[in-house]
Amino acid sequence: MSTNMIAWEKDADGIVTLTMDDPDARVNTMNERYRDAMEETLDRLEAEKDGLTGVVLTSAKGTFFAGGDLDSIGSTTEDDAAEIFAETEHIKAQLRRLETLGVPVVAAINGAALGGGFEIALACHHRIALAGKKTKIGLPEVSLGLLPGGGGVTRTVRLFGIEKALMEWLLEGPQYSAEEALEKGGVDEVVASAEELVPAAKTWLKENPEAHTKPWDGKGYKIPGGNPTHPGFAQRLPAFPAMLRAKLGGADVPAPKAILSAAVEGAQVDFDTASRIESRYFAGLATGRTSTAMIQAFHTDMQTLRSGSIAGEKGREKNTVNSVAVLGAGMMGAGIAHALAIAGIEVMLKDVSLANAEKGFGHVKGLVDKRVQQGKMSAEKAEEILARVTPTESYDDIAHVDAVIEAVFEDFDLKNSVFTDVEKVVGPDTLLCSNTSTLPITQLQQPRERSADMVGLHFFSPVHRMKLVEIIKGEQTSQRTFERAYDLVQQIRKLPIAVNDGRGFYTSRVYGTLILEAVAMVEEGVNPQRIEREARHAGFPASPLAMLDEVSLTLVQHIRAAEEKEAKELGTERPARPGESVIDRMIEDFDRKGRAAGAGFYEYPEEGRKFLWPGLFEHFSQDTEISGQEIQDRLVYRMAIETARCFEDGILTDTASANLGAIFGIGFPPQTGGPATFMVNRPEGLAGFVSRCDELADAHGERFRPSEWLRERAAKGNDLV
Repeated sequence: MSTNMIAWEKDADGIVTLTMDDPDARVNTMNERYRDAMEETLDRLEAEKDGLTGVVLTSAKGTFFAGGDLDSIGSTTEDDAAEIFAETEHIKAQLRRLETLGVPVVAAINGAALGGGFEIALACHHRIALAGKKTKIGLPEVSLGLLPGGGGVTRTVRLFGIEKALMEWLLEGPQYSAEEALEKGGVDEVVASAEELVPAAKTWLKENPEAHTKPWDGKGYKIPGGNPTHPGFAQRLPAFPAMLRAKLGGADVPAPKAILSAAVEGAQVDFDTASRIESRYFAGLATGRTSTAMIQAFHTDMQTLRSGSIAGEKGREKNTVNSVAVLGAGMMGAGIAHALAIAGIEVMLKDVSLANAEKGFGHVKGLVDKRVQQGKMSAEKAEEILARVTPTESYDDIAHVDAVIEAVFEDFDLKNSVFTDVEKVVGPDTLLCSNTSTLPITQLQQPRERSADMVGLHFFSPVHRMKLVEIIKGEQTSQRTFERAYDLVQQIRKLPIAVNDGRGFYTSRVYGTLILEAVAMVEEGVNPQRIEREARHAGFPASPLAMLDEVSLTLVQHIRAAEEKEAKELGTERPARPGESVIDRMIEDFDRKGRAAGAGFYEYPEEGRKFLWPGLFEHFSQDTEISGQEIQDRLVYRMAIETARCFEDGILTDTASANLGAIFGIGFPPQTGGPATFMVNRPEGLAGFVSRCDELADAHGERFRPSEWLRERAAKGNDLV
């Protein structure tokens, strides 16, 4: 019996249907089994091609083909570059054999065809895709620090032209629906049902028996839009590096630069030479530390969080929520209500008055109406979603719900009062969740009759854009409660991370160190413009002083006051921290409280873009000399060292939550793979991180000093847990 994962079926018309199905994996990937199967299949196709009229390539999985073997790629080092190059060339040689078989080949795309999956389809002569939500088509390798190394750059440049290939397929790695891919030219046909897919492919083969040569293999072929030496295109070419730098914010991210280089260089040579250029860039990226970090975060860690392993035993029965009460109809509460309703959950949106609740409902309606206006949702679907949300001012209306999510102002007495009222009306099995961002869950549990049923669910603003939810286990939170909270987060298609209790939990605690470090540099006289610019160069999606304006300077004061109160109750004193005096002066001397108040570190004119308040330069900046790298390191290392302290304090217990919580929740530079990976992903490992922290501590203060716990970890190896 053959072990070939590609099944062969030939019909009476001489058409062979090849069906990919890796028996040992949930999806098909470019692993060793695929490589060997494709080699065997190509040998047979070439041997029997005189008796063939066409080939259909499809999949028995729910997806077409998932792409490269990321588990293997993610474990490579610089020493593996030659091996990776050779392996890449081998796989591409197979696709080239398929492309030049002399018999037309159709890709029957029955689901997701991303990365290597789409590259296989691009090697075919015709592409037909199945309509529906499960079909996603594209080349998203850039999001993993890679470029499409299976011919994706070479073929898209020749199919679409350099500019369109870069802007629509390569530099941002979009994932298109079947219909969108048809519009973009990535597929040639779309069918409505799986039953139509292979018959449609066979129909095309019968009607196009001679369509077995790609345009770039024919005489007189020219790249659409011209190659880099074409006068019209050559005039626009110098703008591409500048455009790329602006898109990256100046961050040193190698993959987009390699994609641009491979596309431009490959467009000036023949197909096979362009393919080798692409392979060399791919091997360099695949064996570099950036792709290792990004694969760890966006593949390995993402699988960990989505698999449910952080929530308990594998195979446990999932909990489902049908109704939720959201308490507090402000922007956050309304955003949570919107996320719940879209997921099919009935929502009671409660506030102190019906008018307030209806105002929150209006915000939900605005979000839904915007999607209708953008053509992303039908009017009927919008009505269906809005019908699930009921504004109310009465606690009696929430008695039946499966879960409660409190989203009132960040004040302990207020939250405690709300839950006291909730416990009087809801059932004994209702899940109790607080959307606090800093207040300890254990503190909220203490007055509760049902403390084991209480858990923290920290959503991020704006909820409709931010996918992360931080689940906080208080000291008395039961395992069942945590599992129910985890399942609810997954049910509304958000990304859950797990943390233990403590003021600020994980994300707020670490985020506070970022913004305070930026303000500390303002206090030292560093030019604020440089701080903001170097943050973007480090890879932060937004600059810290601008982010502080968004959360408000008064919130920082509020959190400090709560910490001082708690310290006093414990008989200790909270020490002042660098940068806090600047925040006090901004509020008390200049009445600048943040964006919501109309003035903060930035000015917010009614017309035009925001800009840094000139008073910063007058009252604080002394043009203190400091290198750009030192600014970047202070921001990134300050967050990382606080992450290490969260591990030491038991707030964090897994690296996946640490990495993706920081990237998706508080903007840690994604090319680092997150703070846990950042600490270990260096030639000297964790010891190298500790050494650099000591240098920063000597220069800028003890807040950078590694603890003895971290030093012991570094001495023993490279693990934080």
